[in-house]
Amino acid sequence: MVEIGKFNKLTICRKADFGYFLDAGTGKTSDDILLPTKSALGADINVDDEIDAFIYRDSKDRLIATMKKPYAEAYQLAYLKVVSVTTIGAFVDFGLERDLFVPIKEQNYLLVEGNSYLFYVYVDKTGRLAASTFIEDYIENTEEYIVGKDVEGVVYGFQTNGSVMVAVDNKFKGVILKNEYYDRIVPGEKLKLRVKKHFEDGKMSLTTRKAPKDERLELEDVILKYLNDNNGFMPYNDKSSPEDIKHVFHQSKNYFKNALGGLMKQGLIVQDKDGTKLK
Repeated sequence: MVEIGKFNKLTICRKADFGYFLDAGTGKTSDDILLPTKSALGADINVDDEIDAFIYRDSKDRLIATMKKPYAEAYQLAYLKVVSVTTIGAFVDFGLERDLFVPIKEQNYLLVEGNSYLFYVYVDKTGRLAASTFIEDYIENTEEYIVGKDVEGVVYGFQTNGSVMVAVDNKFKGVILKNEYYDRIVPGEKLKLRVKKHFEDGKMSLTTRKAPKDERLELEDVILKYLNDNNGFMPYNDKSSPEDIKHVFHQSKNYFKNALGGLMKQGLIVQDKDGTKLK
């Protein structure tokens, strides 16, 4: 049987001016699948040759073949770009002539035209290829990433407590706890992360922060730039509220205090009750 949304080994049974027909194996000529000339990609093929062809449905709901490789096959995850949003659903580019449909009910969050998200590609009840943002059941737990390792992840949702759900390398489950990020994060965003630990349920605990030493040194540079841009003074010191620090520097108060301490040890700044200034 032909598998929709997959590459199939099929035999060319006849040729036409506009392409080739592939034997679907049903014994019926009416079931032969068209491989348009442009979709043969200039390959040197002839009748009775067996080829690898990707099978999907065209705009008229007919099975169609191509030798072009899509960005994903059925039952795979892929990071795909939204090309249009309609009242019935969205369409994403998956590398072929026809875009992939994402029904409204398969959208776990608002999709924005021009943005990319992680999708699960599947075959719906009518035999058409479609995509979904509900990917939780299709990513895995793993402990193969060592603590401290730098990884890349795609945001695919949020927990009710504000934690961010992330697919590491488009495959493994991770979570960024609410106190581990300070910038606005949106679905589909790709993030550079660091593995903090592994939870008992198998998920990775991730952070947007660098290693403490690197984070402190980077924040020291940010503070110095802020001071230089503001006539050598800022109304913030190690007594400032965590909310102010988060709003201005996008960091925790502990990291901020550590950075101030490092700058004071270097003799670059002084603090008083009014704030901090260059020395």
